[in-house]
Amino acid sequence: MNIGNRDDLGLKDSSGCACCSTAGAPAGADASATAVTSEVLVSGMTCSHCVMSVTEELTAIDGVEGVSVDLNAGGASRVSIRSAAPIDAAAVAAAVQEAGYTLAGSPS
Repeated sequence: MNIGNRDDLGLKDSSGCACCSTAGAPAGADASATAVTSEVLVSGMTCSHCVMSVTEELTAIDGVEGVSVDLNAGGASRVSIRSAAPIDAAAVAAAVQEAGYTLAGSPS
């Protein structure tokens, strides 16, 4: 093994990797500071296919950046919706209904 002949990879700062670095981001573009997370309870989901269907419909709403589901088979599942701005409750209800499920009320 020859370690005397090394190539410089051009790495300048060891404070973080490229995927986490904010060096190329516009000023004030901290996504976590501007993201909005809302939660709804959805009834009727029993499996991963149900989760996929609800996630797909909610992700199709303009402005939704991510959806996570805490599946409670046989009960109300907690669905977290991350977006850049608040999402219209009617759009969320329509998306859940389009997936074949119903809103179960407000999470506690």
